[in-house]
Amino acid sequence: MARKPGSRLGRLAKLGSLTANVTSRYVGGALRSAFQDEDAKRKAMERLHIDNARQIVATVGRMRGAAQKLGQQLAQAASSLDLPPEVARTLSTLNSDAEPVPFEHIREDVEAELGAPLRELFRWFDPEPLGTASLGQAHVAKLHDGTEVVVKVLHRGVEEGMEADLLAVRALLLSGRFVRRDKTEVEEAFDEIKERLAEELDYLQEAVNIQTYQELFGDDPRVRVPRLHAKLCTERVLTMDRLPGRHIDAWLEGGASREARQRAGETLVDIYYQQLFRHRTLLADPHPGNYLFEDDGRVGLLDFGCVKRFDEFWVGTYARAAYSTKLDDRQATLEAAEQLGAWDGTDPEDGQLIWDFCEIIGQGFRKGAFTIGSGHERLMEEMRPLGKRFVRRPTVHIPRHVLFAHRSLGGLYALLRTLEVTLDFGAILEQHATYAIARAEGRL
Repeated sequence: MARKPGSRLGRLAKLGSLTANVTSRYVGGALRSAFQDEDAKRKAMERLHIDNARQIVATVGRMRGAAQKLGQQLAQAASSLDLPPEVARTLSTLNSDAEPVPFEHIREDVEAELGAPLRELFRWFDPEPLGTASLGQAHVAKLHDGTEVVVKVLHRGVEEGMEADLLAVRALLLSGRFVRRDKTEVEEAFDEIKERLAEELDYLQEAVNIQTYQELFGDDPRVRVPRLHAKLCTERVLTMDRLPGRHIDAWLEGGASREARQRAGETLVDIYYQQLFRHRTLLADPHPGNYLFEDDGRVGLLDFGCVKRFDEFWVGTYARAAYSTKLDDRQATLEAAEQLGAWDGTDPEDGQLIWDFCEIIGQGFRKGAFTIGSGHERLMEEMRPLGKRFVRRPTVHIPRHVLFAHRSLGGLYALLRTLEVTLDFGAILEQHATYAIARAEGRL
């Protein structure tokens, strides 16, 4: 029998117990460290991080819903939290598929939502899931006219558990030492995450997002956006065309050509900047499984649950920060960063840290064409020490709207490294950023 995400009280009890255990371990570690030298303190803290990460995986990994989704996002962010590599590897296991929901429950839910027996709704419905995620499960089916579709079904009870999961995971992060940031900043980040999660739990909102992307990119021959079947959609069931193509690992293992990899990478970069700087609407879930790749390099977009929309004036300011970085204009970059809320403009050390970050990013915009993922490209290696400096300076903030913009950008960078794409990123940035600046200033 399928397990629901669990009652609100039951989930709170599990996550509350996890929080208490993690907190008590850190308190005990702090007491013991008073009698240790610095090297022993560091090694003890690494062991403590690893033990607590394993406990988080053991508890959250068994829970569908927001708790698992937040755990996955923590895993994606692990490299920026000043944690040992083994902790990041431990947390990354949360990205594996969740336990499948039995088909009998999928059938019951689809028939209840769509108001008819499955055989009347579909010619054929595969009982084996295409995939099971933290919030829902997908199945392949055929309509009576022969169209192959994907049907997404939201997990039972996941909406009721969301608030409890958010409260508990927030308490876990604030009570432990996984996120050493100002409480207000963490609260703001969680508010942003809560908004996106609420949208992901409403498949009618995702249907609206699909329609939006059909309008934006439906005529772009480089991209495929699935066609929606509105009569087979509700808040809990979403039906769309099944797209051709393979996930990136299978595509590369299948012998994707150098030309197709280059074409796919160019498309991913261009549509990222189009989304952010021109349409102010961004697919913000960077998981590589949300893309399909065809033999000619055409890219299919799969998941439209997490979409971030931006104000044009905020985008204009962000574009000024990015474009000023490309121009190597320190003062203009820091002024834009202050307007975005990254710092208050007073502490020179904060300004220097932000500029050091932008300077590393800016190298990729100023060097002309180069290959991401080649032996000469060392962005991640250069960024890693800066991540530790950011963690130790709570007066430098991650602005709320930057959170998902950079989450998506980080996912794009990971895909490009895998594809080993050669591009002039500065030229592409200039084309789109200058448009956003001009629009925000009323010149377009």
